Amino acid sequence: MGNEEDRDKEKRVVFVTVGTTCFDALVRAVDSNNVKQALFAKGYTDLLIQMGRGSYLPSKAEGVDTLAVDYFTFSSSIADHLRSASLVISHAGSGSIFETLRLGKPLIVVVNEDLMDNHQSELAEELADRKHLYCASPQTLHQTIADMDLSSLFPYSPGDATPVAKHINNFLGFPDDY
Repeated sequence: MGNEEDRDKEKRVVFVTVGTTCFDALVRAVDSNNVKQALFAKGYTDLLIQMGRGSYLPSKAEGVDTLAVDYFTFSSSIADHLRSASLVISHAGSGSIFETLRLGKPLIVVVNEDLMDNHQSELAEELADRKHLYCASPQTLHQTIADMDLSSLFPYSPGDATPVAKHINNFLGFPDDY
């Protein structure tokens, strides 16, 4: 029983989310041996994949020298999964990105290159340039994991909209204490 307790204390979960979309390329990438090996080499123990509307089924696995893998399609709330994760790998949806950053979780955003006019990649790349997260494609995910240094990331602090709201209120003629 002591070994089970030790394993639970050392449990480091990677949570993968594709939101409500179909992003089989991401699910397939995290299910690949090279990504699993890169995660395991970084000390992660468990891989939990929220696969959305996709049809690709990851291989469930568990062993001494490998990640324990599990998956599900949808959940009423992924907040608990995000909170318990040691690392989040996400699609480039702004809701998933900002919810993860707000929780202070390390994040790798994987851009779905199959989407036309992909504005989501602009958001992910801007936040990566500001060192709030890592950005990858399904093809580069394993290398991003192997090269990542989470200590180089900066916490994300949401902006304060108060000055903008005050300016709008003044423009509209509302008093300052409105």
